[in-house]
Amino acid sequence: MAALITFTPISPASYLPLSLRKLPSFNPIQCLGTPQEDIQISSNGHVATSFPEKSVFTRPATSSPPPRPRRIILVRHGQSEGNVDESVYTRVADPKIALTEKGKTEAEECGWRIREMIEKDGAADWKVYFYVSPYKRTLQTLQHLGRAFERSRIAGMREEPRIREQDFGNFQDREKMRVDKALRLRYGRFFYRFPNGESAADVYDRITGFRETLRADIDIGRFQPPGERSPNMNLIIVSHGLALRVFLMRWYKWTVDQFERLNNMGNGNIIVMEKGYGGRDLN
Repeated sequence: MAALITFTPISPASYLPLSLRKLPSFNPIQCLGTPQEDIQISSNGHVATSFPEKSVFTRPATSSPPPRPRRIILVRHGQSEGNVDESVYTRVADPKIALTEKGKTEAEECGWRIREMIEKDGAADWKVYFYVSPYKRTLQTLQHLGRAFERSRIAGMREEPRIREQDFGNFQDREKMRVDKALRLRYGRFFYRFPNGESAADVYDRITGFRETLRADIDIGRFQPPGERSPNMNLIIVSHGLALRVFLMRWYKWTVDQFERLNNMGNGNIIVMEKGYGGRDLN
């Protein structure tokens, strides 16, 4: 059967401290980790080794294949400084643009919402595994999102450059960017290549490579070593608006015309890809 895609909107952030915020249906004893269990970001903006990846286990030819993940969850980063003020791109390198305080709140609430969804499955052995873009805003999103999960629930993470933001060139000239974006609408959003940057078609090529890696990881059970295999694994991909649209296009073999009709989901929002009826793989 065909896989299901669930578009899950995230409600507006309340801006109250989490200690004062009432989040319905969450169990604080189960959900709340300790500060020591946060996903840590080092001073150079990279994810620290709080959750080292599992070793890749080669499956003997005679053994059964590992179970497919229960779902793949796509997360767009929280609100960034560039989302609020586009002039930031003229003085800060795109990979170094950080989240706003609102964006951090969006990311944390996104984590709680994901956990609530997973716990509704009623499975005791569920876990999550993260793929994350190396940009600062996505790493910070993962850091805050990860607070909803204690360490025992996190199977691992991988920093994946191929799911980074579309490259618009280096430091951007604000007026020139306005002209380029207008030209993109005339030329076609998928094929227009920004000067010294990328087109969505270029992003498609590297997302294709990531997709093949992801499928290989699923096939060999990269995040499910022998003795710990479970059908209740949830893969979470923390990335950017266009990259996630291209990922969906590549995974479901959508056409260029279908891509042209898509728009980015909101900051801190998620798209859930689930197995179809009968437990068939996401394909």
